[in-house]
Amino acid sequence: MSITPIGQPCPKITTASLHEKKLRHEPITCLTAYDYPSARLVDEAGIDVILVGDSLAQVMLGYESTLPVTVDEMLHHTRAVRRAVKRALLVADMPYGSYHVDEKEALRNAARMVKEGGAEAVKIEGGEKRAELIRRVIEAEIPVAGHIGLTPQSVNVMGGYKVQGKSLSAIEQLMRDAVALDKAGVACLYLEGIPREVAAMITAEVETPTIGIGAGPECDGQVLVFHDLLGLTFGPPAKFVRRYADVAAVITGAVQAYREDVVAGRYPSDGESYHLPRETQAALETIVDRKRAMRR
Repeated sequence: MSITPIGQPCPKITTASLHEKKLRHEPITCLTAYDYPSARLVDEAGIDVILVGDSLAQVMLGYESTLPVTVDEMLHHTRAVRRAVKRALLVADMPYGSYHVDEKEALRNAARMVKEGGAEAVKIEGGEKRAELIRRVIEAEIPVAGHIGLTPQSVNVMGGYKVQGKSLSAIEQLMRDAVALDKAGVACLYLEGIPREVAAMITAEVETPTIGIGAGPECDGQVLVFHDLLGLTFGPPAKFVRRYADVAAVITGAVQAYREDVVAGRYPSDGESYHLPRETQAALETIVDRKRAMRR
């Protein structure tokens, strides 16, 4: 396994790069990002794939699920991320409703993600039932990332965010879904919320690189939501989330310290204030003194 040392220049990641990494058994790293500063930090840290996920509906816009987010909102955030990213492969989620009505609308929306948003691939949820649509999008020269297992856009059908693939029949369906998308030519395949053993079977079965989130360590790569990783979400984390920092506590502490300094008169200090040039200050003081003298 060959991994570029931290701090060394890294080549641009493409969809072909992901397949090469799978062949070399080199783990693929993926994180979400939704704005310029976070995307720039993630990209400069050497992450391979940046996903502008429809999870921005919850972590950035305050919706209760991913369902309300629109194509225009996704484009707004994707454009911001595009301006920051130099190395990583940029993938944008196709939001709920953007590919569910008809093929022409799906193609039009996918093209907008690439043409207007700057995405290098789009992500579409669903297995066998989406395979033909995904094939058509790929034929339109738009790379597609597949997504099976716990697909958040299907939360109402699934009856909540539940682990998928726990019965033999469900496992069989997941395998069919994975093979169908593999044959359709997806650039990578996100596996969410499925048992580790099933994800390992899928990863071994398909040529497509798999990227897991709550799918165990045998996937070809892993993805987490940026805000989950940093402790910037407000609810209890999912089982698979590892929090690498408590940035929420840092932000809260900094804001409270700022408030206290303002209330106590400690901010801003003289050193944090701008001053007139000495000559101008002297002239101003002369004018003020004259006006005071005239009032007496």
